Amino acid sequence: MKRDHEARLREITRTDSALWATGTAFAGIDEAGRGPLCGPVAAACVVMPPEPLLLYVDDSKRVSEKRREQLYEQIMQTALYARVELASPEEIDRVNILNATKRAMADAARGAPCSLYLVDAIDRLDVPGEVRGIVHGDALCYSIAAASILAKVTRDRLMREADALYPQYGFARNKGYGTAEHIAALRAYGPCPIHRRTFIGHFVDADGAR
Repeated sequence: MKRDHEARLREITRTDSALWATGTAFAGIDEAGRGPLCGPVAAACVVMPPEPLLLYVDDSKRVSEKRREQLYEQIMQTALYARVELASPEEIDRVNILNATKRAMADAARGAPCSLYLVDAIDRLDVPGEVRGIVHGDALCYSIAAASILAKVTRDRLMREADALYPQYGFARNKGYGTAEHIAALRAYGPCPIHRRTFIGHFVDADGAR
């Protein structure tokens, strides 16, 4: 099993290794939470060193919650730069999900000691350097995968906190995604303050009418 993870690590670091070999200073950027009906988007930017490589770093969706929490701490201890920024539900409703995500990504990258930014599926950001979008980058690039883990863990922690405030929606379990449980609660109770009004029109009116 460990051999499988070592092989996966060699695979996911190919892009990074080629850049490390040229001495290019680069960061990985990713987000978590573009699809849910509520809560913030979390965007992370990390600059990872070539050594030590962290076993099990992968697309956050392919890593268990327990493993993600462990990797979060390892990444924060190992990274040369790590920052997470949020886009609130209000900002998402005001400027749309893509623009809110790009703003959070750009803010997360400010201060990163690099000239190249590898971004999952987005190729234009307001950052001081080259932006290289990589489709499915969180599964293909070690640095983007590390950013995906920071973003996912940060957002999941916030949604567990939200569950304590609004337990009827099951946020600790669904993390704000449109599960059957969440939609049923939304129709029964209406939206709470962290719901994205522009995302829930199929289920309730923006003013909360059901």
